[in-house]
Amino acid sequence: MTPTHAPGCTSLTDTPRSGAPSPAMLARLPERLHGVFLAEYRAAMVAAAHETWRWRHLAEVLNLWHLRAVTYAAPGYEAARADVAAGNAGVPAEQVIPGWAEHMADRASRQAP
Repeated sequence: MTPTHAPGCTSLTDTPRSGAPSPAMLARLPERLHGVFLAEYRAAMVAAAHETWRWRHLAEVLNLWHLRAVTYAAPGYEAARADVAAGNAGVPAEQVIPGWAEHMADRASRQAP
């Protein structure tokens, strides 16, 4: 499977080796999320500075935000978000996840007394 990149992104994290977020990361995120991203990034950076074993967590924070940026940049994301906020039903899982109905039936049979 080929990784999906947000527009203007050249790698999965698009982050310099220093661990600092690239300006491209903020450019890809909706402005309403800049503060949330920066707060999470700074908290992870401070933790990593004090306890170097937390450096991996910083990389995970940056990777998760990259994945969010890819999602937010996807065509139709804002319309789908508005539909959910308005209470409009989405596409049933059975239509997009192969074997979903069988999975749920199997799960229900295991939970039955």
